[in-house]
This record gives sequence, C-alpha cells and structure tokens, in this order.
Amino acid sequence: MRAFLDEVFQPLHRAEQRRWAREYLWGLIHLPGRKTPRSMARAGALPAGAAHGLHQFVNASPWSWGAVRARLARVVAESGPAYAWTVADVIIPKQGEHSVGVHRRIDPETGRTVNCQRGVGLFLMSGARCFPVDWRLVLRGAWDWDEPRRRRARIPEAETGRPVGAFVLEYAAAVAVARPRLPDVPWVLDLTRRCDDAGGVMAGLARRGLDFLCEVDAGQTVLAGRPSPAVTTVGELMEEPHARQPHVLPGPARRTAARPVRVNVSARTVRLSQRGGGRDGASPAYHVLELPPAESGQAARYWITNVLDRGVEELLALARTRAAAGATVEELRRSFGVLDFEGRSYTGWHHHMTMASAAYAYQHLYGAAARRADTEVKGLGT
Repeated sequence: MRAFLDEVFQPLHRAEQRRWAREYLWGLIHLPGRKTPRSMARAGALPAGAAHGLHQFVNASPWSWGAVRARLARVVAESGPAYAWTVADVIIPKQGEHSVGVHRRIDPETGRTVNCQRGVGLFLMSGARCFPVDWRLVLRGAWDWDEPRRRRARIPEAETGRPVGAFVLEYAAAVAVARPRLPDVPWVLDLTRRCDDAGGVMAGLARRGLDFLCEVDAGQTVLAGRPSPAVTTVGELMEEPHARQPHVLPGPARRTAARPVRVNVSARTVRLSQRGGGRDGASPAYHVLELPPAESGQAARYWITNVLDRGVEELLALARTRAAAGATVEELRRSFGVLDFEGRSYTGWHHHMTMASAAYAYQHLYGAAARRADTEVKGLGT
C-alpha cells in the first residue's frame, strides 16, 4: 500500500495529508458497514482527534483531486492491457436538500422519483475489471444559479450545470490530451436514457478522431443512401430486409448451453448529420448494429460505431463489456463507501469519490497480493 500511496498521492505535498490519505484508504477497504470518519477512526484504533482529522482531510484540506485522479488513471492504464473507455452514472440517495447537487429525478432503472446526488464517472476497462478514474457531479436547478447556496457548498464559479453529454466530451478531450500515457482505445457508451444529445456526443467523438461504439435509442436519426441521403431512424433502417446483413455468433461463454446470437449489421454505412463532420471536415461513415433483446419481451438494442475495421464478433464483445461499468458502480456503492459521504461541500464530495476510486483500484490491483504477503509475514512471526 505504501508504494501505491507514494505513486497515486504524490500530489499531496504535506506529510500529514498523506498520512490521512493512508488511514482513509484503509478504512474504505477494510471497514464493514458505513464508512464515515468516526467509524474509520474507531475501527483503526486511531488516537483521539483522528475522526476530526479524517473529516478535515476529506472536507476541507486543499489537495487537488484532479491531480490524484490523473495519477490513478495512469496506474490503472499501466497495470494491464486496456480495451475500452466508458462512462456510467452513480445515484446516491440523500435526505433533505443541503447535500451539494442534491435534486429530485426519476431513476431510469426503477421509474421512481428519488432525492439524490448524481455522479457521472469515467471508467477504464482493463483485464477483467472496470476501474473508475474520474468523476463529475451533476448540478441541476438552483445549484446552477443560486449564488448563496453555491457559496455554502463551495462550488467553483466556473462549475456550472451541464448535460451529461458535455461531461462525456470533457472526458474524451482530457484523455486525448493525456495520450500516450493513457490508452487510445474505443469508447463504449450507453447514450439511450442517460444522454440528452446522443448525436452531438458521437459527432464530438468523431471530431476528435476517437473510435466509439454507442448504444442509441431506436429513434436515433441517421442519413442513409446516396447521392441524396434520406433521413431515417436506426429502428426503421434495420426493419428494411435489404438494409441489413445477418451474422450468427456464439452466445456468451459464461452461459451453459448458450444459444447462438443473431446480430444484424447495416448493409451500407450511414451518416449522422452535417454537424457530424470529422477532423477533416468530411462527414464520416458509421455502421448500425442491431442486437437481439437481452430477455424475451424486451426491445432490440441498437448500436452505432465508426469502428469499421473490426469483425462483428469483436464489436459484440465490446458491446457486452458495457455491463461491467454497472457492476463496478454497484460494488462502489456496496463496499467502498460511495453512499456514506456525510459532508455537504463540492470539495468534500470530489475528495471522497477520489478516495473511493483509489480504494477500488488498490483492492482489485493489489489486494490479493497484499493479503498473501500479510499472511506470509504472520506465518514467519509464528
């Protein structure tokens, strides 16, 4: 853990900050139940005043979460072959209206209205895991314009309410700037219920020269045909018998007696719109994939991709990896304290999410080796 802390938390220049980072990380990894500064101090048998120190570290200490996350992303990228970037939501239920960013929204998974914070995370898929490496907090309603409320929560003046699609493009721009230290791999995104402007996001990725595979609604418009392309939707396009090419592929290997999967691919490339031009100003070409419903009674799923040099089986494998982000979010909520932050400040929220991401990365990159080493040391001692 010391080597991990030295690498990831190098931007923390004060020894006291690094000490509290170590204790906070330990608490997020090892403490069962709710993970608060008070419970961490008690579980770690820390001296009197430690709970206050941990609280100050996460809520008030002026360390840069952006610099720590950048180093965390590089550690994850160097740990093994990465194959995709993705973005996913985390919904954090809250009581009252004072927690930074809290608002009422309909949870697309349950259809219920919840009082919550909504975080949008950037994840790097590497090996068998999906690692969170950056976060944005969605600011809706009064959090975007109520200056007294913003000051109380210490929201930076430049931080304003933005649609989720803007966060995706911010992430893409930051990753592009950080290359080659961060991998140039495809972006696998769900742009159905969580994104207000799927076409704009895909156009923005194309302008940056990035590969992507994006799930879209059946009503996503595209331009099909030449020389005078017609406006249609991906659902209507794939209903035309001569517009699709069927591919029969093996089912997921994890299922016993898995049935083959039929994937339809658009026979011709399509375009998004004139605003979807690439870096050279030309309107790039895309393929549409139609995947069968995950369960009977559900609708077909549609994906748009500019990755035209990979086989259908490889694209299907990429599409399936998108579910890994949801599993990671649930683990962050269940085991790494994402739901337990009790502060009300913008700074505190970002510090806590940074620590939860670091705890997840440490546990899944080095946790097993650390437990083996600890066991060996105890064995030598006996």
